[in-house]
Amino acid sequence: MAAAKRTKARERAVQALYQIDVAATDLDEALTRFWKSFEPVEREVMELTEGMVRGVARHRREIDDAIESVSTHWRLDRMAKVDRNVLRLAVFELRHGDTPVKVAINEAIELGKKFGSESSGAFINGVLDKIAGALPASRREPDGGR
Repeated sequence: MAAAKRTKARERAVQALYQIDVAATDLDEALTRFWKSFEPVEREVMELTEGMVRGVARHRREIDDAIESVSTHWRLDRMAKVDRNVLRLAVFELRHGDTPVKVAINEAIELGKKFGSESSGAFINGVLDKIAGALPASRREPDGGR
């Protein structure tokens, strides 16, 4: 899949995760409502987005625990909602995806800059660097250990 479509899917995933976080609604209902505001949407982007959102939802406890364990002085519920959801998506990609570590981190930093505050990029980078450092060495290598 083209990098631009993956980037668009990440943007949509962060927006959907934010909406779910704020509204605290059922996942399927939230996604249905979410997509109505983006019609028409490319099927490829929609499928990738939903895979990301459902993956974050499936692993949310583990993802949140990982974020909290490295974000000293910041409980998850005190983080900006945008930052929290960018981090959730990135940690999902780092731990359960095949996106190269540097790409996942850089994409998350850019999402933070685009949707968050002036300090979001640096905050997200700091948290993700710590999480990436705890990944198996084979996962941290540029070629994924291949």
